[in-house]
Amino acid sequence: MIEASHDAPLIEISDLTKKFGTAEVLRGVDLTIPRGSVTGLLGKNGSGKSTLIKCLLGLLKTSSGSVRILGEEPWHLSADAKGRLGYVAQEVSLYSWMRVRQIIEYTAAFYPTWNQDLAVDLARRWELPTEDRVGPMSQGQQQKLALILALGHEPDLLILDEPVASLDPSARREFLSTLLEVTRDENRTVLFSTHITTDLERVADHVAVLQEGKIVYHDQLDDLKESVKRLRVTSESDLPSSFSVANSLRAEVSGKHALVAVSVVEPTLIEELEAQWQARVTVEDLSLEEIFLEIHGDA
Repeated sequence: MIEASHDAPLIEISDLTKKFGTAEVLRGVDLTIPRGSVTGLLGKNGSGKSTLIKCLLGLLKTSSGSVRILGEEPWHLSADAKGRLGYVAQEVSLYSWMRVRQIIEYTAAFYPTWNQDLAVDLARRWELPTEDRVGPMSQGQQQKLALILALGHEPDLLILDEPVASLDPSARREFLSTLLEVTRDENRTVLFSTHITTDLERVADHVAVLQEGKIVYHDQLDDLKESVKRLRVTSESDLPSSFSVANSLRAEVSGKHALVAVSVVEPTLIEELEAQWQARVTVEDLSLEEIFLEIHGDA
């Protein structure tokens, strides 16, 4: 096996497709995750987020394209690569007959790098009684335990598929605080799939948007928020229904008023709109949730 460069991305996906029968869920995905980044994967339900993650982990075989994770092909991951990987699935599956303490000890036996102090501390902070059996625990408690099992060996690459879906707001806040602590190590890389945009804004530095089986945006979160804006246009006379703006994502026209979401605000755009339509134009910043809705045309 060829040793991957220390600076090489831990995730590299090129022209990935995945079909289930005649249904094409992923349609040419291109995505490279920078080492040391926390990348939020956003997409509507059914957009293919979980399918993409399962292809990345070798849990599903790809139909075509190239995938590399930790420098290896996911379908043939070595034991060394698996030891550097942490994963929490959307639907947690644990040994129901074991106690919390037992399942932590059992998992620890597989990892030479296991940090027992970290696992015990997380169980305490997340109020998981270590002598309780896993089966009767709530879904939220089981998700907390799954997170501990994924974090305990301090992986180089952590992949989370809707990891806080079953947590209440207080537990989510505690998890995000822990995730921020874990990602202080610049060599640790995180791919975090969620539909809760406010969570991503707290922890992510990059965002990838999956739409209809393709990545339609991938860049730094700050750059995305800096580029996507909403224009509020007020003209002296009624605007035509065909009113449009360069780089428009969505336009809404009503009489003398228009709301237009744009992917980029060109330097001369405002002056041109004001001159052409004798209009007053204001530029509004958007939250990540508003940007997500605008990209999908759902605002």
